Amino acid sequence: MRLLAHISDLHFGRENQKIVYALREDLIGRAPDVVVVSGDFTQRARVSQYLKARRFLDSLPFRIIAIPGNHDIPLFDLFRRIFFPLQRYKKYISQDLNPLYADDEIVICALNTARSFAWKEGRISVEQISYLGNKLCSYPEDRFKIVVTHHPFIPPPDNPAIKLVGRSGLALDAIDQCKADLLLAGHLHLDYSGDVRGFYLKRKRSVISVQAGTAVSVRTRNEPNAYNLIKIIQNRIDIQVRIWNGSAFLDELLTSYEKRGDEWVHLA
Repeated sequence: MRLLAHISDLHFGRENQKIVYALREDLIGRAPDVVVVSGDFTQRARVSQYLKARRFLDSLPFRIIAIPGNHDIPLFDLFRRIFFPLQRYKKYISQDLNPLYADDEIVICALNTARSFAWKEGRISVEQISYLGNKLCSYPEDRFKIVVTHHPFIPPPDNPAIKLVGRSGLALDAIDQCKADLLLAGHLHLDYSGDVRGFYLKRKRSVISVQAGTAVSVRTRNEPNAYNLIKIIQNRIDIQVRIWNGSAFLDELLTSYEKRGDEWVHLA
């Protein structure tokens, strides 16, 4: 069994400090094996905001797998945005933009989808797809394989026309070939999950995609601040959304999937 904390869209610079402290305490109380941060550490990629993000990460006594989001690239500083888009991210968060974590049960391959020239939109490069396939396929099929991006693979149920991560179809080819089962992302500040086949109608293989809301930012979108606790037990995934109720993080929606044959079945 592995327990993952999936947090996203922290947006330091527009954070609620009370929630930041509560999130840290809640994570310590839950003691996940790995904390996955799916991008947007900062609001405007400023040094002061990165320093806050770094202090938060340093306060967590867990293995952390992180990638940048589009807000971690400067928006208004065009020179830095074009020529040094993730220089500050590399200095304050991590030099590795496509980190990999593996143990005897799980493999997590995270890909940077933030791009300078299409600031809001995200994309997976052809080189990243090759990297993804080479890394994931090098591990045996008995490992539970997870892919992390900032931008989503599936849209929210009430907005099917929303822009998804670029080259998602090609990435799913590699994901299918290497038998990955779980996709984690953020960007939209919304909590939801589903099988990719509900949107990519020609795909035959079942893969579960999970979105995280904004963990500590005041930039909520009609949903409370939240993060996901994901428990992986052999052929079962339990996704517990922990929401901020104004004074603490509490259990809210629990979504479970069980693998039956080659299909992930949503448990009622």
